[in-house]
Amino acid sequence: MVGHAGFHGPPGVNGRDLPGALELAYTVFAPHRRHGYAREAVAALVDWARSVHGIRRFLASSAPDNEPSTSVVTSIGFVDAGQRWDDEDGLELVFELDTSAIECARGA
Repeated sequence: MVGHAGFHGPPGVNGRDLPGALELAYTVFAPHRRHGYAREAVAALVDWARSVHGIRRFLASSAPDNEPSTSVVTSIGFVDAGQRWDDEDGLELVFELDTSAIECARGA
């Protein structure tokens, strides 16, 4: 096992209370970092939720000093959506991906 990845809960259960949005969670254990596993897992989760369940909005968050995590989500197309305070993790940067805009561009 190199880590784990999934969602914080069903659509709508996320740190911003966005209806229908899924929030991703992922961890790669230290000996396995910097090999692309997190990016591959996050991209696969987004693709699965979008193609199988029709989810169009996704959130991810990371600590401000966790540049590798920020790089993972921004490389997939997530954009800066601000900051929030999490009682367990403290200050977090929030990123959002809206795949409906991508799909509209493909269909145009």
